[in-house]
Amino acid sequence: MARPDKAAAVAELADQFRSSNAAVLTEYRGLTVSQLKTLRRSLGEDAQYAVVKNTLTKIAANEAGISTLDDLFNGPTAVAFITGDPVTSAKGLRDFAKDNPNLVIKGGVLDGKALSADEIKKLADLESREVLLAKLAGAFKGKQSQAASLFQALPSKFVRTAEALRAKKAEQGGAE
Repeated sequence: MARPDKAAAVAELADQFRSSNAAVLTEYRGLTVSQLKTLRRSLGEDAQYAVVKNTLTKIAANEAGISTLDDLFNGPTAVAFITGDPVTSAKGLRDFAKDNPNLVIKGGVLDGKALSADEIKKLADLESREVLLAKLAGAFKGKQSQAASLFQALPSKFVRTAEALRAKKAEQGGAE
């Protein structure tokens, strides 16, 4: 009777691993239900935080092609499946863990690459995608402005040089 339920749970977890940009494994031992609710809100709309069974989640991760997390499935485990910007959710986890030391970030996976707990904290220190895109756009605009100034300077320098030559010739012609 339990086998179809477990098979369905494994299939659902495998689908979540496949459809997520990132997944972060945490240990939640000692957190209350209200604290977990606060954590879920702090992760943002693009993340789903689920308390999972280690054995079933390990099987699901392997079915999804993720075998690098096998060592992290011990103790009470919960997974944050992130479908949006991983930086925002990583910041939410990091900030919540600062206020609630019972939440331990074990590690995770980002676009198929395994991440350690320290790498997830470094990811949380990055600026959001929107800020990075704005900085990139500003850099492009600055380079375009420099190019425009350069292209504008060439004709004006040519005109000044030609005018100086004309004046010099006029001066030499008048001196003779």
